Amino acid sequence: QVRRSAITQLGNGLSAGNHHADALFVGEAELSMERRLGASEINLLVTQSNLASTYTMLGQDKDAVRLQQDVYSGTIKLHGVEHEGTLREACNLATLLHKLERFEEVKSMMRKTTPVARRVLGAEHTLTLSLSEDLFCATLAGDSSAEEKREALQMLEDTLGVMRRVFGTAHPDTLHTQKVLEFYRGKYAEG
Repeated sequence: QVRRSAITQLGNGLSAGNHHADALFVGEAELSMERRLGASEINLLVTQSNLASTYTMLGQDKDAVRLQQDVYSGTIKLHGVEHEGTLREACNLATLLHKLERFEEVKSMMRKTTPVARRVLGAEHTLTLSLSEDLFCATLAGDSSAEEKREALQMLEDTLGVMRRVFGTAHPDTLHTQKVLEFYRGKYAEG
């Protein structure tokens, strides 16, 4: 247990100090050690999620997606689809898939996940709003019909309205969504 704790702290410290290549080395060693010593499924998932973040920091997005897909499916098996941790991992995976322009995968996953989040967490929960934004952005960025894009733009505007009401206009999530909305408004006003 002491060794596990020490290697975790070392990896976290390296990441915090922007030594991501070293953190990757330590994270891979940590995962290997945990597998060898029979760590709990939850500990393995946390380590894999941290490792996926490190891959992302190094620009190794394909490796990050592969690992994040494992984390997401493992979290579903461990907690079920309605658990907040599962919904958070869906959001993390959607972010990576969006970055790789795999918009259809994001849309497919978010069409299943967003209604679950709305039902379990409520329409005004941070995670529900984030999952909704992922769906609308994937629709706007991908190969969607003009009607789908109009609907997604309207829903993104509605989501921004909820964020302003719930979080306030100066909240970082509200400001981010405002920028995303302005980008897509500009994009479709030009084209």
